[in-house]
Amino acid sequence: MKKSVFQLGVGWGIAISALILFACSSLRHSVFQSGVFDIGIYDQVVYLISQGQPPISSFLGFHHMGNHAAWAVYPLGLLYKIYPSPYWLLAVQAVALALGALPTYYLSLQAGLKETQAATMAAVYLLYPLIFNANIFEFHPEVMAVPVFLGVVLAARLGQVGWFCIGIIFILGCKAVLSLTVAAMGFWLLVFEKRRVCGVFALIAGCAWFLIASQVIIPLFSNDEVAAVERYSYLGNSVLDIARNLILQPGLILGRIFSLDTLEYLALLVAPLIWGLVPRHLTPLVSAIPALLLNILSDKQAQRDLIHQYSLPILPFLILAVIASLAAGRGWLRSRRVIILWALLAFIVLGKYGYFWSRYLRSIDNLQATREAIAQIQTKGAVLSTHSISPHLTHRQQIQFVDDLSNFTPDFAQFEYILLNVRHPDGTHNPKFASNLVNKLKNTEFMRLSYQRDDVYLFVKKSSAN
Repeated sequence: MKKSVFQLGVGWGIAISALILFACSSLRHSVFQSGVFDIGIYDQVVYLISQGQPPISSFLGFHHMGNHAAWAVYPLGLLYKIYPSPYWLLAVQAVALALGALPTYYLSLQAGLKETQAATMAAVYLLYPLIFNANIFEFHPEVMAVPVFLGVVLAARLGQVGWFCIGIIFILGCKAVLSLTVAAMGFWLLVFEKRRVCGVFALIAGCAWFLIASQVIIPLFSNDEVAAVERYSYLGNSVLDIARNLILQPGLILGRIFSLDTLEYLALLVAPLIWGLVPRHLTPLVSAIPALLLNILSDKQAQRDLIHQYSLPILPFLILAVIASLAAGRGWLRSRRVIILWALLAFIVLGKYGYFWSRYLRSIDNLQATREAIAQIQTKGAVLSTHSISPHLTHRQQIQFVDDLSNFTPDFAQFEYILLNVRHPDGTHNPKFASNLVNKLKNTEFMRLSYQRDDVYLFVKKSSAN
């Protein structure tokens, strides 16, 4: 069947967007602006998976499954068997985020929109600022779930139960907390969409996986509670305590919900799509309630912006709400050109592309020296470095980072290589902290200064250097 001009246009838009996203995230990584959290963590565990070794993150100190129970990361090890590189992760992330435009297009057609409108919605999705911003901010496995959320809704509406179930299972494997969004989506499909089988499956699977992951898998592999619990310490010290207090003591959260901070966050979320959000057609946002509440109630400010990945589970349902409004002939803007102009304006205002000629250039003056020092690390021995250099050395079992913000006190004797950038240290960017480490290393008997240029220092254990 011959594809229409609009289908081809959407296909080219996805391809070009994926290339742009990959190029931008790769450039950021290549100039040492990525960090241990989180590309360093995932690059190390995927490398270990590809080598048939236990995927224990030396940064976290426990097995990968103790970190969000994200089993969907395991297949990425097949890419590392071709060639081990963190750029695979960045490529997967770019392709996944761009691919969300495809189900957006078909969901628009399924809802009754014209091809021109469907193509416009695909463009609106690609221009939503969070897509670009989250893409350049490290790597996070939940990005793989974004197009699948849209895909499973399409499958449910088309009656393709098998594909729906497969998609739900994959989403659950991307990050444990997504199970709450899956459960809420199941409720929405059951009550508002009248998709009984799909709704019940998603509701049960989401609730079951949340309990299994948070109460069994994560504690088993990490010997601790879910890591994000500390962000809600005012509500309790465990997942079950927090859930109990949310129900029994709602007053604890009312101040967070009805606040200027929350209002600002909601304004950021809806501004790029405000033209198409009509109260009568907001039911898809029932699915977004868990992610929205988690972000609003968190002590971590990064969960309430369009820079980090935390709002990604909300985006598919914002898109669905806009599609529903357009399908009903509603919405403030109806002209294709005006809608795309609004989307472009929102991207210009809220996209963080400006980082590439501001903060991302701060360490470029000794970039070559850092690369030369890395090239001299020839073995898979243990490494100590900084937060931004460590992701370039993670293909080994033991690596740690140090800065003046971490609680880690390094034992120099356990490392074969120690690489520090005194001119551009991480943490608070305090050169004195890094220079003190260098002076200590110069006075140790078991380390030898192997490389020094432009305030970049590489120390090698003497037994390794001989």
